[in-house]
Amino acid sequence: MKIHVVSSGQSIYSIARKYGVSPQKIIADNELTNPNQLVVGQTLVILESSGTHTVTAGESLYLIAQKHGVTVNALLAANPRITDPSRIYAGQTIAIPAAAASYGTIEVNGYAFPNINRDILRKSLRHLTYLSIFSYQVNADGTLNTIPDEPLIQAAREAQTAPLMVITNIQQGGSFNSTLARSILTNQTAQNTLISQVIRTLREKNYYGLDIDFEYIYPSDRENYNNFLRRIVNTLRPLGYPVTTALAPKLTADQKGLLYEAHDYPVHGALANHVILMTYEWGYTYSPPKAVAPVNEVRKVLTYAVSAIPRQKIFMGIPNYGYDWTLPYVSGTAARTVSNSGAVDLARTEKIAIHYDSTAQSPYFTYYDDASKKHEVWFEDARSIYAKLTLAKEFRIGGISYWTIGRYFPQNWLVLRSLYNVKKLL
Repeated sequence: MKIHVVSSGQSIYSIARKYGVSPQKIIADNELTNPNQLVVGQTLVILESSGTHTVTAGESLYLIAQKHGVTVNALLAANPRITDPSRIYAGQTIAIPAAAASYGTIEVNGYAFPNINRDILRKSLRHLTYLSIFSYQVNADGTLNTIPDEPLIQAAREAQTAPLMVITNIQQGGSFNSTLARSILTNQTAQNTLISQVIRTLREKNYYGLDIDFEYIYPSDRENYNNFLRRIVNTLRPLGYPVTTALAPKLTADQKGLLYEAHDYPVHGALANHVILMTYEWGYTYSPPKAVAPVNEVRKVLTYAVSAIPRQKIFMGIPNYGYDWTLPYVSGTAARTVSNSGAVDLARTEKIAIHYDSTAQSPYFTYYDDASKKHEVWFEDARSIYAKLTLAKEFRIGGISYWTIGRYFPQNWLVLRSLYNVKKLL
């Protein structure tokens, strides 16, 4: 795999000649919708091939991989158009990837809302170990607000992806609520109801495990949260259900702030099967313009995390989106969320070159809208994804987690599957 950054005057045809691959392959692999209108600074993932294989009757991807001395995951990375590995047909041409250094095996989690586009879900699931379905909102009495999750659970299991039930302290119609969390964490009766409803949902819906995402907990409830976590883990583990927790991106154990103080890294690391570090939102809806997940800042979080939590339990969060800010920035004004592919489309429409911040390891650009207002856009591309995945290897952590998989970003999966084998549990 190579990552090519488009420069002025280049076309899909000149780039294809440079790497000795066909233009059609680059277009298909990157799922380009405007291959004749490339953007300066746009990234293209080049999947090199050592040849092709024509499928014969009765052959499987496993047999083809064995024959050519590669892994099935490597075949899938080189042939992103294969959406169902069990369905290949005689006469089909499959690209055989060139030998490349692999980062090894990793676990991959992806969050999804129940209303996710089903085609995007189908194309994403084969790249995931876990699908975390967001979310069952907890009420003050411990009851749960149900969600239409059955189609996602079924699709996940068909793709050998483990579905995780997610519970949150999100107030109905609102956001994460500290008082709502306290009503659970300080009330044994409410906890009894919650744990009972969680177990029933896990069983009835055929979930694989539980993901607890309680945020903005009052600092004074830190030990109450620890005790609740001990209780629910000790209840679910004998039943065969693993527990994952989501943690704020802390730099130190005693970091101040409502988001951070009640998240006790050593306790979560000791109790949970995995912890998902929410290593994103440095740049967020109401912040000044900046990278959403600058690698230099993510590195600081991982440096603390590995000192407090076993490395194999740590999942590094990766954002699958960007933001478009209107300038000059005014406190309290909201940025517009953009998809990574949509950001490139916007740069193309505005005829603007994309730049890359070498410190944050993130792409960005500025443009003027029709009202002559200046905008600044930060997002993710193949380079920034590669940088994050390389950081995961450097720290030898167990996994990564995408928030969310709802916006399809083909280059992310190309880079991921070129570097790692994705672990499947089912």
